[in-house]
Amino acid sequence: MNTNDSTCPIYLDHNATTPILPEVVEAMVPYLTTHFGNPSSAHVYGSRAKAAVESARAQVAALLGCQPDEVLFTSGGTEANNLAILGVAQRLPSRKHIVTSAVEHPASQNPCLHLERAGWEVTRIPVDTTGQVDVADAAAFVRGDTSLVTVMLANNETGTTMPIRALADIARTRGAIVHTDAAQAVGKMPTLVDELGVDLLSVAGHKLYAPKGVGALFVRKGIPLGPVLLGAGHERGLRPGTENVASIVGLGKACELALRDMETEPRRLAGLRDRLWDRLRSAIPDLTLNGNPTERLPNTLNLSFSRVRGSAVLARAPGIAASTGSACHEGAESPSAVLLAMGIDAATALGAIRLTLGRASRSDQIERAAAELTAAYRAAIR
Repeated sequence: MNTNDSTCPIYLDHNATTPILPEVVEAMVPYLTTHFGNPSSAHVYGSRAKAAVESARAQVAALLGCQPDEVLFTSGGTEANNLAILGVAQRLPSRKHIVTSAVEHPASQNPCLHLERAGWEVTRIPVDTTGQVDVADAAAFVRGDTSLVTVMLANNETGTTMPIRALADIARTRGAIVHTDAAQAVGKMPTLVDELGVDLLSVAGHKLYAPKGVGALFVRKGIPLGPVLLGAGHERGLRPGTENVASIVGLGKACELALRDMETEPRRLAGLRDRLWDRLRSAIPDLTLNGNPTERLPNTLNLSFSRVRGSAVLARAPGIAASTGSACHEGAESPSAVLLAMGIDAATALGAIRLTLGRASRSDQIERAAAELTAAYRAAIR
């Protein structure tokens, strides 16, 4: 489906997944056809595949501002988060305290819950009404027996960004390791690991125009980390399994393009996002913005309609492909746990929709989307 085709719905769900860029596909094709070798093989087919993996590793490292040998390839952001959280716990069993936030993605929440059930203590920092953690709270919660502080860089629902550098500075004074789930942030904002002060950082390929099923974990040199999977010695023995060469090449190319456009694309997206908000707010004055008004991803707009559910608005807007933060179980909707954690009441949370822009988003689409969503809201409240 061509997201620029006027006959197709306007795609405003880039935080769910992104289309693979043509340049990424082009880079991948030779490794799906001609260069099919196993990177561990000693012959020319293997050496070509291995060289491609190492080239991609350098491209990811360039975007993150780290050394290539600090990048491990995974099957995606979920595996990267699990490896970071469970891997640290495995190597530091005497420090059974973890600090996280109340609004993490399940890919971080559930490994923490798993450890909690196994005897670790997990402290969840609350967030304010904009979705940010309070640094003062973190300072009170991080202790001498804290092994890991794991807080996402940007929330997938609201786009709110977290004060990771300040959290990292606090963690270091207690000797704790710092991990951030940067799945939503990589490619949309600077993610230089030294500026962030993190020891571990997770990347999800399909959030930045690479394929699904590939990701990466930055592991700072010297950080104790154990494997979650057991097998051969791939990826420094921390992630066994024959490398997904074509997808790794795609991730590398996507990171190269993200680095190339880091000065221009986020600014363009923020301008379109703000125009969409202005158009909708002028037509529907009682709209509510969910998330931090300034400290958020440039592509993300989470808003709540009053007196109607977000799902009802989207149902009447077939020309818009977007999502709500609510979950549906056997026909009954439940409000977003992220919005509830921000202190937003259930009715307002159920009125939320998430509109997330991407590289294919254009000015004319913003105007069409605003008009259709306005009409859909007015139809839904009748």
